[in-house]
Amino acid sequence: MSEEKNAFRRRGGKRGHGGPGAGMMPGEKAKDFKGTMKTLAGYLKPYKFRLAAVFVFAVASTVFTIISPAVLGEATDKVVEGLMGGSMDFRGLGIILLVLLGMYGLSLFFGVAQGWIMADVSQKIIYTLRDRMSVKTDRLPLKYFDSKTHGEIQSRMINDIETVNQTLSVSLTQIITSIVTIVGILVMMVRISLIMTLIAVLVLPVSMGLIRLIVSKSQKHFKNQQKYLGYVNGHVEEMYTGHDIIKAFNREEESEKTFEEYNDRLCESAWKSQFISGVMMPLTGFIGNLAYVAVCLLGGYLAINGKISIGNIQAFIQYVRSFNQPISQVANVASQLQSTAAAAERVFEFIEEEEEEDLDREPETVLDPRRVKGEVSFEHVRFGYNEEENVIKDFSFTAHCGQKIAIVGPTGAGKTTMVKLLMRFYELKGGRITIDGHNIKELSRENLRSLFSMVLQDTWLNNGTIRENIRYGRKNASDEEVEKAAAAAHIDHFIKTQPKGYDMEINEEATNISQGQKQLLTIARAFLADAPILILDEATSSVDTRTEQQIQQAMTALMKGRTSFIIAHRLSTIKNADHILVMNHGDIIEQGDHESLLAQNGFYTSLYNSQFAK
Repeated sequence: MSEEKNAFRRRGGKRGHGGPGAGMMPGEKAKDFKGTMKTLAGYLKPYKFRLAAVFVFAVASTVFTIISPAVLGEATDKVVEGLMGGSMDFRGLGIILLVLLGMYGLSLFFGVAQGWIMADVSQKIIYTLRDRMSVKTDRLPLKYFDSKTHGEIQSRMINDIETVNQTLSVSLTQIITSIVTIVGILVMMVRISLIMTLIAVLVLPVSMGLIRLIVSKSQKHFKNQQKYLGYVNGHVEEMYTGHDIIKAFNREEESEKTFEEYNDRLCESAWKSQFISGVMMPLTGFIGNLAYVAVCLLGGYLAINGKISIGNIQAFIQYVRSFNQPISQVANVASQLQSTAAAAERVFEFIEEEEEEDLDREPETVLDPRRVKGEVSFEHVRFGYNEEENVIKDFSFTAHCGQKIAIVGPTGAGKTTMVKLLMRFYELKGGRITIDGHNIKELSRENLRSLFSMVLQDTWLNNGTIRENIRYGRKNASDEEVEKAAAAAHIDHFIKTQPKGYDMEINEEATNISQGQKQLLTIARAFLADAPILILDEATSSVDTRTEQQIQQAMTALMKGRTSFIIAHRLSTIKNADHILVMNHGDIIEQGDHESLLAQNGFYTSLYNSQFAK
């Protein structure tokens, strides 16, 4: 953007770094698991009746599944009785099989119903979370985005949200069905044989102990996995958007090393978390198999002694085999909940970030842009990007209606910072700024920013047509007004030479037009906005000399009757300014028009001569 941004970076600020400082710091302690899950449960509260239906359907589906082996055992006994007695009761067997088929059908119906309801609930909750994150993005102060990478924020809005979605849509119903299955199977097993049940349930304390141990070991790795995934996303996004610069400075190898470092840490964290959580199923399965063997041996002994029927042994063996499955599911859900807690924490942290001041306060004053004269006054303004150092120390100046105010000075002098403060991108540490005598803190940000047209050194165009990008300056502008603005910015001829004219599509990175053409389009956007106060921050830095002269002529007409702030390095562009402020280290050290400043033979003269000395 401007030199103040670079100066801020040199002072230790983080603006879009792909390094570890951009996200959660390495070694950060695990957050409150219970608190996070409680917050997540709060999002489920509006759907309590649907969740109650899910619970009922899940229980019903599970109950029918649990009873089915007992009914199948009765069918087996019927077959055994028929074979032993020499007469098969086909009618009784058919009724049992029909009942069994009905149970399977009801289990399927309730299972599908609860899955459908839960999918609907989970998607609505995820929609709410995404919507709140999107709204939050518009309410966060600029300093938040200065300290986070794009990839870090994208990771929270995509990867972390999807992790939460997976738990809501699948894991919650698994918890219900698993618990009901465990309880139901225990009841059915006790009904068949108490002693066989006692042997089977010996696996529970051992399995739960292993689960608890594994969960405690895997939690930190799941946390690191989400963290380094954000680092990788941030680095890839930055390297992709800046690939031309990387190649120009031969930094491919350095970029690859950074990526490999993040990727290795992500791989290590993911491997450990997945391996440790993956150990749960084989371990619980192994313990379950030991119980399964013991039950088979004891069941055979009891059957030989006539204390239990063959059908009941068959049903009991099915229950033992089924008993291990919900325990394994509980183990997997426990692992998933660790990952969900880590992801949900990051989502809630974003949603709960401190917003810009006074966003929801009713404005004390509302200014109509059509009636604003444009007198701007800075009164003893102080500001710093961090607590230790002030960029603006004591700035006072008044721009009168219709004046063209140029601000010049070396890198880090505070030129662009003044504009950011004027737009309330940052809040003052001291002093105040007024427009037509009204303190800008008394205005809503929306009202304040409607008073400005702004063109920055860094151009920004979105994926869409040229017409749509120019109309971004005023969304209700007609096609004729858009074309007039383009003509005023001397970009109309270029647009009409394109095959689709104003309907030419600008790609996502705006790489199908030149840097100068991008700048002209953003200038056309400012023409279209037609605001009473104009800000130009190195607005002509990316165009050639001839085009610059054409733009200066058009801007002279545009600035007529408007208060204009012009930040420029090329002093040739501000010769005709009504007043020039020369800044250094956050203070005005010289001021006047071009001729009077040259006559002073001071700092401005030195800057001017450095550009035009022969």
